[in-house]
Amino acid sequence: EIEVEKKLGLDGKDQIEEYGMEPFIKQCKESVWKYKGMWENFSGTVGFWADMENPYVTYDDNFIESEWWALKEIWNKKLLYKGFKIVPYCPRCGTPLSAQEVAQGYKSVKEKSAIVRFKVRNEDAYFLAWTTTPWTLPSNVALCVNPEDIYCKVKAVDGYTYYMAKELLDNVLGKLEHAEDEKAYEILETMKGLELEHRRYEPLYECASECAKKQNKDGFYITCDSYVTMSDGTGIVHIAPAFGEDDANVGRKYNLPFVQFVDEKGEMTKETPFAGLFVKKADPEVLKDLSSRDQLFDAPKFEHDYPHCWRCDTPLIYYARESWFIKMTEVKDQMIRNNNTVNWIPESIGKGRFGDWLENIQDWGISRNRYWGTPLNIWECEGCGHQESIGSRQEL
Repeated sequence: EIEVEKKLGLDGKDQIEEYGMEPFIKQCKESVWKYKGMWENFSGTVGFWADMENPYVTYDDNFIESEWWALKEIWNKKLLYKGFKIVPYCPRCGTPLSAQEVAQGYKSVKEKSAIVRFKVRNEDAYFLAWTTTPWTLPSNVALCVNPEDIYCKVKAVDGYTYYMAKELLDNVLGKLEHAEDEKAYEILETMKGLELEHRRYEPLYECASECAKKQNKDGFYITCDSYVTMSDGTGIVHIAPAFGEDDANVGRKYNLPFVQFVDEKGEMTKETPFAGLFVKKADPEVLKDLSSRDQLFDAPKFEHDYPHCWRCDTPLIYYARESWFIKMTEVKDQMIRNNNTVNWIPESIGKGRFGDWLENIQDWGISRNRYWGTPLNIWECEGCGHQESIGSRQEL
């Protein structure tokens, strides 16, 4: 699809649909055969044995029918389901990616994170929370601490009173400018994270507060979860359940509002002050906005590996979408047992890389919102929602 888009001078799904799906798919079919000779020659060079005279062709009805048969078998075992999940999503291609696809596109990038002042309700103090994705802050609905770790209320030399993790005080507040004979901060109280649970703060953005009210859901308070670590940040993380697996888990646990102020093109929605900006371009604008309101404590730069789309090189976002999944977690133990019977050469691949992957397996997101691929063989009644899986042309 990407090659045909380049050939036709198209950019994204809207332009493909304007061009026409049928002629676009016809171009894709023709493009498939462009490299046939090169692929056959290369296969011979590397010693890859295949039946070149009778190849299987993935767009052929016979191949599609075999996939339908397999998917129906999976459906009958109640292992195929549709759900909202946080998926790695390419906003340019308009489709989610599997874990294997994500692994193909990591790049090392330098970006700015945000340490934000969240005003504690009914107290002249602030929760200091950290995020590596400032563009998600307009969708904030909660903060999260580790229930077992120690937190402090401190008076800092900058005049503010803060709550944050004791273990990270020097890392964060030690950077504040202060005279040699004075401390950067003074500890006023200490408490376990669990003691902060349900403490309220004022919403960072009014648009998120309005969205929560419409859903009749409570938000903007401290939650607890053991996924919060003391390795970096402040020991308090911001929660936006539409944009991360850990956030989504906390959201389900506390029945938090679902706020998603980013559209399928990866652009900020009209409810926010950053309407129309691509998320990565919104980052500096969000930081500027918070700084102008004295709610940005710091914006430290950090370097990390970030996933990009292997097709088009666009930065991926973790995004709540309706997708179809195969419940791999249900058959995990069986797969591990089967893997242990394989004579892997070298053994480290089966026990190490592949074995580790099986130990941490996730449900497999199989659906793609594209034009060039096997149609999913599930029919759903628009009236009652009944679903049926079709396994062959004859059955259809």
